[in-house]
Amino acid sequence: MRDVLYDLAERVANGETVGVGTVVATFSSAPRPAGAAMLVTQDGEAVGSVSGGCVEGAVYDLAQETGDPVLQRYGVSDDDAFAVGLTCGGIIDIYVEKISADTFPQLAEVVETVRAEEPVAVATVIEHPDGIGRRMVIWPDRRDGSLGSARIDDAVTDDARGMLASGRTGVLQYGPDGQRRGEGMSVFVNSFEPPPRMLVFGAIDFAAAMARLGAFLGYRVTVCDARPVFATR
Repeated sequence: MRDVLYDLAERVANGETVGVGTVVATFSSAPRPAGAAMLVTQDGEAVGSVSGGCVEGAVYDLAQETGDPVLQRYGVSDDDAFAVGLTCGGIIDIYVEKISADTFPQLAEVVETVRAEEPVAVATVIEHPDGIGRRMVIWPDRRDGSLGSARIDDAVTDDARGMLASGRTGVLQYGPDGQRRGEGMSVFVNSFEPPPRMLVFGAIDFAAAMARLGAFLGYRVTVCDARPVFATR
Protein backbone atom coordinates (compact mmCIF):
# COMPACT_ATOMS: atom_id res chain seq x y z
CA MET A 1 0.00 0.00 0.00
CA ARG A 2 2.89 2.35 0.70
CA ASP A 3 3.71 2.31 -3.04
CA VAL A 4 0.32 3.78 -4.00
CA LEU A 5 -0.66 5.59 -0.79
CA TYR A 6 0.27 9.11 -1.88
CA ASP A 7 -1.43 8.72 -5.26
CA LEU A 8 -4.56 7.43 -3.55
CA ALA A 9 -4.61 10.30 -1.05
CA GLU A 10 -4.21 12.91 -3.80
CA ARG A 11 -7.08 11.49 -5.83
CA VAL A 12 -9.37 11.20 -2.81
CA ALA A 13 -8.53 14.79 -1.78
CA ASN A 14 -9.66 15.87 -5.26
CA GLY A 15 -13.05 14.24 -4.70
CA GLU A 16 -12.44 11.01 -6.60
CA THR A 17 -13.70 7.58 -5.56
CA VAL A 18 -10.98 5.00 -6.18
CA GLY A 19 -11.27 1.22 -6.36
CA VAL A 20 -8.54 -0.43 -4.29
CA GLY A 21 -7.51 -4.08 -4.32
CA THR A 22 -5.24 -5.12 -1.44
CA VAL A 23 -3.49 -8.44 -0.84
CA VAL A 24 -4.55 -9.43 2.68
CA ALA A 25 -3.23 -13.01 2.86
CA THR A 26 -1.00 -15.36 0.87
CA PHE A 27 -0.66 -19.15 0.92
CA SER A 28 2.25 -21.15 -0.47
CA SER A 29 4.09 -19.27 -3.22
CA ALA A 30 2.87 -15.74 -3.96
CA PRO A 31 4.31 -12.95 -6.15
CA ARG A 32 3.63 -10.09 -3.72
CA PRO A 33 3.21 -9.98 0.08
CA ALA A 34 0.24 -8.95 2.19
CA GLY A 35 -0.26 -5.20 1.93
CA ALA A 36 0.49 -4.93 -1.79
CA ALA A 37 -2.21 -2.84 -3.46
CA MET A 38 -3.56 -1.74 -6.82
CA LEU A 39 -5.69 1.33 -7.54
CA VAL A 40 -8.39 1.50 -10.22
CA THR A 41 -9.23 5.14 -10.86
CA GLN A 42 -12.46 6.66 -12.12
CA ASP A 43 -10.90 7.28 -15.53
CA GLY A 44 -9.86 3.63 -15.84
CA GLU A 45 -6.19 3.87 -14.92
CA ALA A 46 -4.54 1.02 -13.00
CA VAL A 47 -1.81 1.96 -10.51
CA GLY A 48 0.26 -0.57 -8.58
CA SER A 49 0.20 -4.36 -8.56
CA VAL A 50 -1.19 -7.19 -6.44
CA SER A 51 0.33 -10.22 -8.16
CA GLY A 52 2.91 -9.15 -10.71
CA GLY A 53 0.41 -9.54 -13.55
CA CYS A 54 -1.31 -12.86 -12.81
CA VAL A 55 -4.71 -11.66 -11.58
CA GLU A 56 -4.55 -7.90 -12.17
CA GLY A 57 -7.16 -8.11 -14.95
CA ALA A 58 -9.68 -9.85 -12.72
CA VAL A 59 -9.06 -7.44 -9.83
CA TYR A 60 -9.38 -4.50 -12.24
CA ASP A 61 -12.81 -5.69 -13.38
CA LEU A 62 -13.94 -6.41 -9.83
CA ALA A 63 -12.84 -2.97 -8.64
CA GLN A 64 -14.86 -1.33 -11.40
CA GLU A 65 -17.95 -3.47 -10.85
CA THR A 66 -18.22 -3.75 -7.10
CA GLY A 67 -20.14 -1.31 -4.94
CA ASP A 68 -19.83 -3.05 -1.61
CA PRO A 69 -16.46 -4.35 -0.35
CA VAL A 70 -15.66 -7.94 -1.29
CA LEU A 71 -13.03 -10.50 -0.29
CA GLN A 72 -11.93 -12.63 -3.25
CA ARG A 73 -9.58 -15.61 -3.37
CA TYR A 74 -7.41 -16.38 -6.41
CA GLY A 75 -5.45 -19.57 -7.02
CA VAL A 76 -5.04 -22.56 -9.32
CA SER A 77 -7.01 -25.77 -8.78
CA ASP A 78 -6.67 -29.09 -10.57
CA ASP A 79 -10.23 -29.00 -11.90
CA ASP A 80 -10.04 -25.44 -13.25
CA ALA A 81 -6.44 -24.88 -14.22
CA PHE A 82 -7.26 -22.34 -16.94
CA ALA A 83 -9.24 -20.02 -14.68
CA VAL A 84 -7.77 -16.77 -13.42
CA GLY A 85 -5.05 -17.72 -10.98
CA LEU A 86 -1.40 -17.61 -10.06
CA THR A 87 1.16 -19.18 -12.36
CA CYS A 88 3.31 -19.95 -9.31
CA GLY A 89 0.59 -22.23 -7.94
CA GLY A 90 -0.03 -20.23 -4.79
CA ILE A 91 -3.18 -18.66 -3.40
CA ILE A 92 -3.86 -15.02 -2.50
CA ASP A 93 -6.81 -13.33 -0.82
CA ILE A 94 -7.55 -9.86 -2.17
CA TYR A 95 -9.88 -7.38 -0.51
CA VAL A 96 -11.51 -4.97 -2.97
CA GLU A 97 -13.25 -1.78 -1.87
CA LYS A 98 -14.10 1.74 -2.99
CA ILE A 99 -12.26 4.47 -1.11
CA SER A 100 -13.43 8.07 -0.94
CA ALA A 101 -13.40 10.92 1.54
CA ASP A 102 -16.60 9.49 3.02
CA THR A 103 -15.43 5.87 3.39
CA PHE A 104 -11.94 6.73 4.68
CA PRO A 105 -12.02 10.15 6.38
CA GLN A 106 -8.74 9.48 8.23
CA LEU A 107 -6.73 8.91 5.03
CA ALA A 108 -5.10 12.35 4.98
CA GLU A 109 -3.97 11.96 8.59
CA VAL A 110 -2.56 8.50 7.83
CA VAL A 111 -0.54 9.99 4.97
CA GLU A 112 0.77 12.77 7.21
CA THR A 113 1.87 10.19 9.76
CA VAL A 114 3.65 8.09 7.13
CA ARG A 115 5.39 11.17 5.69
CA ALA A 116 6.60 12.04 9.17
CA GLU A 117 8.07 8.52 9.46
CA GLU A 118 5.90 7.74 12.46
CA PRO A 119 4.09 4.40 13.03
CA VAL A 120 0.42 3.92 12.20
CA ALA A 121 -1.76 0.89 11.43
CA VAL A 122 -5.05 0.64 9.53
CA ALA A 123 -7.38 -2.15 10.69
CA THR A 124 -10.22 -3.19 8.37
CA VAL A 125 -12.93 -5.80 8.90
CA ILE A 126 -12.71 -8.11 5.86
CA GLU A 127 -14.95 -10.94 7.14
CA HIS A 128 -17.92 -10.72 9.54
CA PRO A 129 -21.49 -12.11 9.70
CA ASP A 130 -22.96 -8.59 9.78
CA GLY A 131 -20.93 -7.13 6.93
CA ILE A 132 -17.44 -5.94 6.15
CA GLY A 133 -15.66 -2.66 5.53
CA ARG A 134 -15.54 -1.06 8.98
CA ARG A 135 -12.19 0.59 9.59
CA MET A 136 -10.11 1.89 12.49
CA VAL A 137 -6.80 3.77 12.41
CA ILE A 138 -4.42 2.96 15.27
CA TRP A 139 -1.44 4.96 16.51
CA PRO A 140 0.80 3.96 19.44
CA ASP A 141 -1.07 6.39 21.73
CA ARG A 142 -4.56 6.78 20.21
CA ARG A 143 -7.07 5.44 17.71
CA ASP A 144 -9.80 6.76 15.43
CA GLY A 145 -12.89 4.95 14.14
CA SER A 146 -14.62 1.78 15.29
CA LEU A 147 -14.98 -1.81 14.13
CA GLY A 148 -18.40 -2.31 15.72
CA SER A 149 -18.10 -2.43 19.52
CA ALA A 150 -15.83 -1.39 22.35
CA ARG A 151 -14.82 -5.02 22.93
CA ILE A 152 -13.74 -5.46 19.31
CA ASP A 153 -11.96 -2.11 19.26
CA ASP A 154 -9.98 -2.86 22.43
CA ALA A 155 -8.92 -6.33 21.28
CA VAL A 156 -7.87 -5.19 17.81
CA THR A 157 -6.08 -2.11 19.16
CA ASP A 158 -3.91 -4.19 21.48
CA ASP A 159 -3.06 -6.76 18.81
CA ALA A 160 -2.52 -4.21 16.05
CA ARG A 161 -0.08 -2.23 18.20
CA GLY A 162 1.89 -5.41 18.73
CA MET A 163 2.00 -5.99 14.97
CA LEU A 164 2.94 -2.37 14.35
CA ALA A 165 5.82 -2.57 16.83
CA SER A 166 7.29 -5.50 14.91
CA GLY A 167 6.41 -4.16 11.45
CA ARG A 168 4.02 -7.00 10.58
CA THR A 169 1.04 -6.79 8.22
CA GLY A 170 -1.58 -9.55 8.20
CA VAL A 171 -4.97 -10.89 9.27
CA LEU A 172 -6.22 -11.31 12.84
CA GLN A 173 -9.02 -13.75 13.71
CA TYR A 174 -11.71 -13.18 16.35
CA GLY A 175 -15.20 -14.21 17.32
CA PRO A 176 -18.04 -12.00 15.98
CA ASP A 177 -17.81 -9.66 19.00
CA GLY A 178 -14.05 -9.62 19.32
CA GLN A 179 -13.67 -12.84 21.31
CA ARG A 180 -10.04 -13.90 21.17
CA ARG A 181 -11.07 -17.57 21.21
CA GLY A 182 -13.51 -17.73 18.35
CA GLU A 183 -14.01 -17.37 14.64
CA GLY A 184 -16.29 -15.49 12.29
CA MET A 185 -14.48 -12.15 12.11
CA SER A 186 -11.27 -11.41 10.23
CA VAL A 187 -9.48 -8.09 10.55
CA PHE A 188 -6.72 -7.04 8.17
CA VAL A 189 -4.03 -4.92 9.83
CA ASN A 190 -1.90 -2.89 7.43
CA SER A 191 1.15 -1.63 9.33
CA PHE A 192 3.01 1.48 8.20
CA GLU A 193 6.09 1.35 10.37
CA PRO A 194 8.94 3.87 9.97
CA PRO A 195 11.75 2.73 7.67
CA PRO A 196 14.54 0.88 9.49
CA ARG A 197 17.78 2.69 10.17
CA MET A 198 21.10 1.74 8.63
CA LEU A 199 24.22 3.27 10.16
CA VAL A 200 27.37 3.15 8.04
CA PHE A 201 30.67 4.16 9.69
CA GLY A 202 33.44 5.60 7.58
CA ALA A 203 32.81 7.88 4.58
CA ILE A 204 34.72 5.85 1.99
CA ASP A 205 33.90 4.34 -1.40
CA PHE A 206 32.50 1.20 0.19
CA ALA A 207 30.20 3.34 2.35
CA ALA A 208 28.91 5.15 -0.73
CA ALA A 209 28.01 1.84 -2.35
CA MET A 210 26.41 0.58 0.88
CA ALA A 211 24.38 3.78 1.23
CA ARG A 212 22.95 3.40 -2.29
CA LEU A 213 22.12 -0.25 -1.65
CA GLY A 214 20.54 0.51 1.72
CA ALA A 215 18.37 3.27 0.26
CA PHE A 216 17.26 0.94 -2.55
CA LEU A 217 16.19 -1.67 0.04
CA GLY A 218 14.14 0.87 1.97
CA TYR A 219 16.49 1.79 4.82
CA ARG A 220 16.99 5.33 6.08
CA VAL A 221 20.76 5.51 5.77
CA THR A 222 23.10 7.60 7.90
CA VAL A 223 26.83 7.72 7.14
CA CYS A 224 29.02 8.63 10.13
CA ASP A 225 32.53 9.99 9.93
CA ALA A 226 34.59 12.18 12.26
CA ARG A 227 35.97 14.09 9.26
CA PRO A 228 33.43 16.77 8.24
CA VAL A 229 35.04 17.29 4.83
CA PHE A 230 34.16 13.69 3.87
CA ALA A 231 30.84 13.30 5.72
CA THR A 232 28.76 15.11 3.08
CA ARG A 233 25.34 14.43 1.62
